[in-house]
Amino acid sequence: MAKVRQFVPWVIAAFFVYAVITSPDKSADTVRNLWDILKQGFENIGQFFANLLGG
Repeated sequence: MAKVRQFVPWVIAAFFVYAVITSPDKSADTVRNLWDILKQGFENIGQFFANLLGG
């Protein structure tokens, strides 16, 4: 089991390198979309607490 845990991160890293090399535009769009999702999530959490504390 320990060997699998050491192997999986290398496979994931290799996949990301392959994805970037074969399709850099699509990879950039994917990262941009993920960033937008995270950013929107944090903004929504902030808005929730602002509304909660502000009344």
